[in-house]
Amino acid sequence: MIYHFMFGPDWEAACPSCSIVGDHIDPGVTHLANRDVTLVAVSRAALSQIEAFKNRMGWRFKWYSSFGSDFNRDYNVSFTKDEVASQKMYYNYKVQFFPREEGPGASVFHKDAKGNIFHTYSTYGRGLESLMGVYNWLDLAPKGRDEQDQKPHPMAWVRHHDRYEIDYFADSAESAKSAAGAHNCCSGRS
Repeated sequence: MIYHFMFGPDWEAACPSCSIVGDHIDPGVTHLANRDVTLVAVSRAALSQIEAFKNRMGWRFKWYSSFGSDFNRDYNVSFTKDEVASQKMYYNYKVQFFPREEGPGASVFHKDAKGNIFHTYSTYGRGLESLMGVYNWLDLAPKGRDEQDQKPHPMAWVRHHDRYEIDYFADSAESAKSAAGAHNCCSGRS
């Protein structure tokens, strides 16, 4: 499986919305590997850019560079400056406007016993929401996603996890420790 991670060659950092997906990839790769599934990310940024950003975010998953190749264009997740200017590009199975030269997506492949590789599935845009567990939590919250007034797009509230306000937790770490100590339901397990 490949996550098409928005990170262009001339960008200083990867896309914040893709980064929230990255926050969900890292803890899952071990579980997936134990089910014979490999999940990696691919971006057009140079490998040195990817590695620096990956280190900043504290991620360990495999992330490859497609710099200098047509790989991203082959999967309709990279667009030319002319396509962006004309507001017409093929993305998410139709000709439409996407505001950047990079778009998010996920593609799935199968390798059979003879070594043949088959492209079995791709999804783009909001079809990637199931990869973001935080949305499942927000859907349970009283205000839900609360994205209706976000401009210029619904996910404008998303930041890289190291760029949010410092004191965003509802409770301090000390009170969380106290609560955990007062109700330790799993003390017999590690």
